[in-house]
Amino acid sequence: MRHDVRVDLGARSYDVHIGPGLLDQAGEILAPLLPRPRVAVVTDRNVADAHLETLRAGLGGIDMPALVLPPGEGTKSWAALQQVTEWLLDQRVERRDVVVALGGGVIGDLAGFAAAILRRGVRFVQIPTSLLAQVDSSVGGKTGINASTGKNLVGAFHQPTAVLADTGVLATLPPRDFLAGYGEVVKYGLLGDASFFAWLETHGPDLAAGDTDLRGEAVRRSVAMKAEIVARDETEQGDRALLNLGHTFCHALEAATGYSDRLLHGEGVAIGCTLAFELSARMGLCAQEEPSRVRAHLSEMGMKRRIADIPGDLPDADALIELMAQDKKVVDGQLRLILARGIGDAFVTSDVSPDLLRSVLSEALDGQF
Repeated sequence: MRHDVRVDLGARSYDVHIGPGLLDQAGEILAPLLPRPRVAVVTDRNVADAHLETLRAGLGGIDMPALVLPPGEGTKSWAALQQVTEWLLDQRVERRDVVVALGGGVIGDLAGFAAAILRRGVRFVQIPTSLLAQVDSSVGGKTGINASTGKNLVGAFHQPTAVLADTGVLATLPPRDFLAGYGEVVKYGLLGDASFFAWLETHGPDLAAGDTDLRGEAVRRSVAMKAEIVARDETEQGDRALLNLGHTFCHALEAATGYSDRLLHGEGVAIGCTLAFELSARMGLCAQEEPSRVRAHLSEMGMKRRIADIPGDLPDADALIELMAQDKKVVDGQLRLILARGIGDAFVTSDVSPDLLRSVLSEALDGQF
């Protein structure tokens, strides 16, 4: 069953199409958006091997040159951005044409940023192939690349023209990648919908085991929540920051692990959420049972939930705090964190004791929780 979720941004509004088999219907969905029967596709090698020819067949008579890049976080770089933009210029992509980002969050962020700066902005369509990208990075218009000092520090807000979230392709994901994406799904329940988190506690194991209807419903509810928040705060001046629950911790841990496969982004988000709830409980903002409930669900799903679950050595708490200080949510030198008064009730604050933050991180590094 197909669901369409509208991201309501006035002249920049668009639909997120959610359901199985959308790659097969790509031509039908995209043709009305095209001034000429041609798109330029940016993807990575793994996704190309699995899905590029399915997309080509689904586009029918629409011409589809494709640039295939190496997979992995390292592709979100200045060098890759230059490669993509120069390739798009070589393809004579015009302002009214459409660039298609076929892949996970790395490809979506990179191709979207290239579209944002090419000819001062060309249109693009997101076709996310990972759970993480379907529920998070493909929706909302955040694009960008990583810098040496941190993730996503160079980029632009550039809304897609449409998003095609084919939930059928999730069956091709390795279990670890699927569960990493599930970290972002859980985040939505934790930040603003306690009933959704309870639904996930009930249905999460079956969803992970491959139930297609449950997967579609999880994607729909996640996208609907993100669309509502983005419509209220497109450029993250207020409420949209709530979507970064767990991310300040996550980005520091990713930097500490060298953006390697020691820690996938969604795994870092899940660990970051547990840290945010632990800190919230220590500050008396939420009940002591709340962080335990979060960790229990992640444990039942077989996910990383503690810093101790990350293989290899990590820096000490002070070094992690220094990495957190590079976060985009720092304002006037003040670290802003998303904390919670309970499951489903997150908020943004700068009122966090540095000593308490250091204590929580030190205990987590020692494996105490």
